[in-house]
Amino acid sequence: MSDIVEIRDLRKTYAGGFEALKGVTLNIHEGEILALLGPNGAGKTTLISTVCGITQASGGSVHVGGFDILEEFRAARSMIGLVPQEIALEPFEKVISTVRFSRGLFGKPRDDARIEAILKKLSLWDKRDNQLKELSGGMKRRVLIAKALAHDPRVLFLDEPTAGVDVELRRDMWETVAELKADGVTIILTTHYIEEAEAIADRVGVIAKGELMLVEDKDDLMRQMGKKQIEVQLSEPLTAIPEALASYALELRGDGCALVYSYDTRAERTGITTLLNDVAAAGLVLRDMQTRQTSLEEIFVDLVAAAEGDAA
Repeated sequence: MSDIVEIRDLRKTYAGGFEALKGVTLNIHEGEILALLGPNGAGKTTLISTVCGITQASGGSVHVGGFDILEEFRAARSMIGLVPQEIALEPFEKVISTVRFSRGLFGKPRDDARIEAILKKLSLWDKRDNQLKELSGGMKRRVLIAKALAHDPRVLFLDEPTAGVDVELRRDMWETVAELKADGVTIILTTHYIEEAEAIADRVGVIAKGELMLVEDKDDLMRQMGKKQIEVQLSEPLTAIPEALASYALELRGDGCALVYSYDTRAERTGITTLLNDVAAAGLVLRDMQTRQTSLEEIFVDLVAAAEGDAA
């Protein structure tokens, strides 16, 4: 798979000395959906703004489609569509004229058929003659996406695309993103919603304190870093874990009615069979048993906590 965006040792230091980006290196594959996760102030928006030419880097380089964003700015920028976090639209302008204008900004010839196709894909065609002030917040976000797609970019940056929208509209947006990917658009989105990354991303990047902690295939990340837990529910509550089970590092939950055992999914032996035998030998009666996988949210929280610990 070829790389459409290549970021090398990207740095951004503001006048006061604050380092927003600390040598970020990242390759983005053509046709993928990459989700960038990170807390507020992590550097997500600064990274996007720098790649898009809104913010000037203090060091490093960025190439989009082989074009340097500094030396070949127009060519590089023409390949990029940006949907910003903030909704900033002219309230009295019509939807269709707003999208047409965005296409013209990139020197593209007028193409009413293309604009119609974009608006229909985003369920905006019926609203094409509406003034923007008449639209809901969710529809305005769709207009932002339409504006970003008007010049047919190959790379689309979505900065917190579903912030402040309800759950139903968020899922509609996920479907829209999936359709754009199917059309060959490479998508990079920043998000606070872990479930968003789990639902639609091919790869997940975690950024904290201006540093890229990791970038991994989503499923590989879950396998490599995720652990499983088995919860053994007991018929009678315990006040303490029996000495015979001390070697398993069990956790007592549910008012003493549940023993929780964590194990590595990659290990040759999970130890579950031995555990259950020892539980029976200790005279404990099992009522039920269930397992669960560590979530991406837990992995994310652990990584950010580690970064903050290192910074301290």
